[in-house]
Amino acid sequence: MKVHKVSPRSRNDQRKRHPPRNKWRVHNKKISNVDPSGLSSSPATAKLEHQLATRQKLKLKRLQKVYTKAQDLTLEDNHSVRAKGKVSAPVTFPHVHTNGGTEVEAGGDSEDSQEWRSYAKSVLQNGMERGGGRESSAPAASEQLEDEELPGYHAQHDHVQNHTVLVLQQGQSLCFRGRCLLTCLSGRVEVLGFTIEQGQQPYPLFSPSSHCPLTITALGDCTPSTKNKKECRLEAKAIVRKYLSSEPRKRLLSEVDSDSCVLLLQPLDTPLTRFLGSFSELSPLFDVNSKELRSQAAVYDPALSAVGVTALRGPCSRGLVVSPSYREALGNLLSAWEGDFDRCPIVLVCGAKNSGKSTFNRHLINSLLNHTASVEYLECDLGQTEFTPPGCLSLSTVTEPLLGPPFTHQREPDHMVFYGQADCQADLDRYLDSLKTLWRHYSGENPIIINTMGWVKGHGFQLLVDLIRFFSVTHLVQLSYGDTPQCHSLTPEFLRSAQGWQTHPPSQPSLTEEPVSHLSARSHVLLSVHSEFEGAGTSGEMRHQRSNELRDLALLGYFSQLQSAEPGPIRPLHCFTPYQVPHSAVAIGVTHCEVAPNHMLYAANASLVGLCCLGEKVSGRGGPVLLSQIPICQCVGLGVLRGVDMARGLYFLVTPVPPAALRQVNCLLLGEVNLPKILFTVQHGVEMELPYVTTDYSFEIAGAGKLHVFKRRTRSCFVNAKTNN
Repeated sequence: MKVHKVSPRSRNDQRKRHPPRNKWRVHNKKISNVDPSGLSSSPATAKLEHQLATRQKLKLKRLQKVYTKAQDLTLEDNHSVRAKGKVSAPVTFPHVHTNGGTEVEAGGDSEDSQEWRSYAKSVLQNGMERGGGRESSAPAASEQLEDEELPGYHAQHDHVQNHTVLVLQQGQSLCFRGRCLLTCLSGRVEVLGFTIEQGQQPYPLFSPSSHCPLTITALGDCTPSTKNKKECRLEAKAIVRKYLSSEPRKRLLSEVDSDSCVLLLQPLDTPLTRFLGSFSELSPLFDVNSKELRSQAAVYDPALSAVGVTALRGPCSRGLVVSPSYREALGNLLSAWEGDFDRCPIVLVCGAKNSGKSTFNRHLINSLLNHTASVEYLECDLGQTEFTPPGCLSLSTVTEPLLGPPFTHQREPDHMVFYGQADCQADLDRYLDSLKTLWRHYSGENPIIINTMGWVKGHGFQLLVDLIRFFSVTHLVQLSYGDTPQCHSLTPEFLRSAQGWQTHPPSQPSLTEEPVSHLSARSHVLLSVHSEFEGAGTSGEMRHQRSNELRDLALLGYFSQLQSAEPGPIRPLHCFTPYQVPHSAVAIGVTHCEVAPNHMLYAANASLVGLCCLGEKVSGRGGPVLLSQIPICQCVGLGVLRGVDMARGLYFLVTPVPPAALRQVNCLLLGEVNLPKILFTVQHGVEMELPYVTTDYSFEIAGAGKLHVFKRRTRSCFVNAKTNN
């Protein structure tokens, strides 16, 4: 829908000639002193005059403020009605005199008459129904305008420098969709728990439609200042003059106060955004979602739109919904770090699927980074990873705030193990042994957050009990939703008798190798959090919110690191020069199923592989080296096995892993995690038949589908079948 803007200069000039306060006072005074018998006999005119005469001064002032905002929407609606041909003749609006009389506009009028006619036109057009084009009464339209939420921010765009200066008063906030680079020029703001102050570096903000929108909230100054309010106001205005040219500067200086937060918003152009934008179905990823479109939550602001930001209003502008238990748990964890705790907090966050674990983790990490330089993060969720592609378990040191979803901050962890699947049901022991390997690298000098899977029933609950015992957890955050608990409350008393997958009551010694007597005296602090956000416990139904789509976005974010940091055309994966690896230099294996040796290379071709480092040297005799069992070893990253040359005995790999780390790789592990289909179906620059893509395939052939192997476990359906036989 096309939007027509009203020139700010014309509105400002109009206000200067006719101050709103004096105009309303004069009109009210004159209307109240007019003899009703001398007015026009038109019923509509008498009704309009009666409303103007009885209206309070404060309501008229508020209506005048909203009128400027409603005029933009009015022009948009009026334009759409004319485009559809529903209005066949020009509409004439009554002109209201200062003495309360009315007449139909016939020709040139004074400026005051034109302003009144514009006001009447906006009231009548705002009362018009969108569907059928019928007009409603003026009082109903004015009530709708009074109830409309006014924006709590002021922004102006500088076209020369291509940036926007945003002014927020203390306590005001901006909830938005889009992406931008934020710099705090004056004051303090908070974004997802992280405080950004004046003098800090610019921070990228990502608020896509796949996740909860970000909110920028202005905070008060917590440090005592020697400057008075006038000096602070002059300093803030000097900053505005520095970053804005003369024309937009005039419109923003009047909104700057001593407590104002002045922010600089710049367009954010990164290899990630360019790579995702090259796919047509992902180009609207940072726009408003379908729900926000239906509720008309998007606010058109040219100053924000110029830098890629769309403000939200109404119920959609709530952003992150923080329940009282959520806030209390967050405060207790921050107090544990700042207080006299005997050791660094070991925080394990658990809960069922879609209970808000990932958002709570990001909020907690950002809050801790306000008080410490780094936070450790142990990833135990194979399907929804935070810093790595799916199918990996990792230990990372976080030093920068997380101001976006996982696919926006894919990075190299300190230690990583490639498991190869989005869940661990196929091999629970290898899953636990991999986490034990990672835990041995934790130094204990920084607080650590342990993210867990959403599998909290059956064997998943037993794994959760094992993790609590293995890692000697000090604080356990258990998230839930609704009125029915998803699993048993993990109190210290319950864990003394709970049965794990590898541990049994009484609990075994943890990996810290401390005396058993000391360990038995320890117990964790249980923090129960009840999630109250909309849709808690239900999987996302809108586009880019399903778990498989989020995994694809994480993989696309990972391989976007191949793109150049400089602006330029996007290069598809098949345009990168691959690395050549001899067959005899690396071993190859499959993690999730059994594959015949003569079919191994067929299965690995054009697939996602983990680049791992075995502890022993690999040496072959000309042919491929196949692994008989899956090792638990360090993984430096992922790559695409683009091709296999049997004649020369070479693998061709495309990967963002730097060459220095690739020299240590001597093992390729093929997992169940696949490349996003969009990388195969959308290959720019390929004019002939797309490689690795075919429609001539039938799943009805025996063995054409996937073969799942479940080790040391029996499905309940098989047990029932054997019993019945």
